[in-house]
Amino acid sequence: MKKFFELFEHLIVLILMIFMMIAVFLSTIEVGVILWQQMLEPPLMLLNVKEMMEVFGFILMVVIGLELLETIKAYLDKRVIHVEVVLLVALVAVARKIIILDYYEITPEMLLSIAALVLALSAGYFVVKRALHEHGKTEKDD
Repeated sequence: MKKFFELFEHLIVLILMIFMMIAVFLSTIEVGVILWQQMLEPPLMLLNVKEMMEVFGFILMVVIGLELLETIKAYLDKRVIHVEVVLLVALVAVARKIIILDYYEITPEMLLSIAALVLALSAGYFVVKRALHEHGKTEKDD
């Protein structure tokens, strides 16, 4: 029975990985199409700030997809979710949100909340990286 559940889990993770690969591939094509369309609009081959922010947001979305794909791959290989990768994905997602924000419509409370979220994720990443580094040192010393 345990073998069946392991096989089932492996199959589901493989299917999720295939879905993520398709999503990342299609998102990359979409970024190219959006960039091409915006560069063909007048003024030709120039992007305004709003258009650049839109393109950057889409590019960061592809990067987030790649990082999630890496997380799934690591889980498939070692049956372990790497917390530092998950924290990095969260940081990139928040950075994407910050880049595409319309600062004229956001409240100061929302900006403070986002700042607190960035600080919390950064602190968490720092602590995890430091713990992994120290753990690696002790294993090498033994």
